[in-house]
Amino acid sequence: MLKERVRHPGLRSKICSADDAAKLIKDGMKVGASGFTPSGYPKAVPLALAERVKRGERIKIDLLTGASVGDELDGVLARVGAIKKRLPYQTDESIRQYINEGKGEYIDMHLSHAPQYVRYGYLEKIDVAIVEAVAITEEGNIIPSTSVGNTPVFVERADKVIVEINTSQPLELEGIHDIYSPENPPNRKPIPILKPDDRIGTPYIPCSPDKIEAIVVTDIPDNVRPLGEIDDIARKISGYLIDFLEAEVKAGRLPQNLLPLQSGVGSVANAVLAGLMESKFENLYCYTEVIQDSMLDLIDLQKVIIASGTSITPSEQGLIRFYNNISRYKGRIILRPQEISNNPEVIRRLGVIAMNTALEVDIYGNVNSTHVMGSGMVNGIGGSGDFARNARLSIFTTSSTAKGKKISCIVPMVSHHDHTEHDVMIVVTEQGLADLRGSSPKERAIKIIENCAHPDYRDMLKEYFEAAQKGRFKHTPHIIGKALSWHQRYLDTGSMKPDGF
Repeated sequence: MLKERVRHPGLRSKICSADDAAKLIKDGMKVGASGFTPSGYPKAVPLALAERVKRGERIKIDLLTGASVGDELDGVLARVGAIKKRLPYQTDESIRQYINEGKGEYIDMHLSHAPQYVRYGYLEKIDVAIVEAVAITEEGNIIPSTSVGNTPVFVERADKVIVEINTSQPLELEGIHDIYSPENPPNRKPIPILKPDDRIGTPYIPCSPDKIEAIVVTDIPDNVRPLGEIDDIARKISGYLIDFLEAEVKAGRLPQNLLPLQSGVGSVANAVLAGLMESKFENLYCYTEVIQDSMLDLIDLQKVIIASGTSITPSEQGLIRFYNNISRYKGRIILRPQEISNNPEVIRRLGVIAMNTALEVDIYGNVNSTHVMGSGMVNGIGGSGDFARNARLSIFTTSSTAKGKKISCIVPMVSHHDHTEHDVMIVVTEQGLADLRGSSPKERAIKIIENCAHPDYRDMLKEYFEAAQKGRFKHTPHIIGKALSWHQRYLDTGSMKPDGF
């Protein structure tokens, strides 16, 4: 069994305990770890590293990943105070609290930019890469597990590599990956992906066996997140979106099978994609980041021909379904590095339809997807910016209210800008859809208020917009103090509704 997993005979002598492998990580190091939302991330070595800190060792590291990872990495290291700096994306509750309390620094980055920061030397060197894998080839190359993320660039740039061979991850994953690494300018060539199902690389991560310092055998499964039930709000959002796509086909702006689809991570994104199951659309292609439950459903219905991403991130039940039918899904799924799955060049060439979620949207179409009340970090921008700015269609979805209708998700001015109005074409809530293409700022405001705002807040937004137009500047009318008072009102009273509303 072990010979199947570690095929390079000379590397079998590197097999050791997680405790011994963790000793390779020293205070002040930059550590690159595999993993993407939370899938395919190392578990045994970070747990052992946390135990060292608990025993009194002073260890603080800069932790780089592909995107979010599980509690066995982000959570345990945050709780023992072992993270000095974190990038580029996270979702774990412990690390989020750690960041918002100022105990560690956080760099929120576009996911396609993170590997280039490493590749260009902006972050100096990577001292150690920790990689979850299903096997190591006869040549010493690494076959990753359920995600690729930034692992290829970490392995390429790291001084030392620790490989976690996870026996809970099936060997049948071999062959699902397509690893391609672009060269640095001025030698960079066009990425030769003309269709989502084009394979352009290798089924493994190239690695010199001399780099591999330790191999740890583990069977800790991915700590995948449950996906929320598809509720009435998500169904309505999905319904408006399907109607819009059907109208685009009828108008001749999209082909019958649409264009490659991208959908963000999480319950809302999963629910929106689920709406396609009952639609008339067939022969779909996806060029996205994460493969969630709805994507598996669409594959089962033979509606999706190929789903290209960088991670398989279903619910616990979805992961079991994937493992039980892995030979069938392998023919429909390709996992790539995130600098390819999120690459602007490819997104623009393929004409991707990008569907991402927002925390709040303002009346002019600016989107906040990362911060609560302007300063409380939630997860990060993730790949939404990579896709929104380069997509054929850039769509953002959100419910019209939050916190039991105490907060309007449509506001006069977002408390934090992640996506400006220049990158937002379509806004959808359970109230309706606003098509902002070809609209001036004032035209966008009217569409968003009328179509997307909750009735409880619509008059308030109209009142603000009308008052703002009486000011000096007419192009994008604002009353700054009044716009920000919406957020201040919630901080002061727990509701955006004024007294007596």
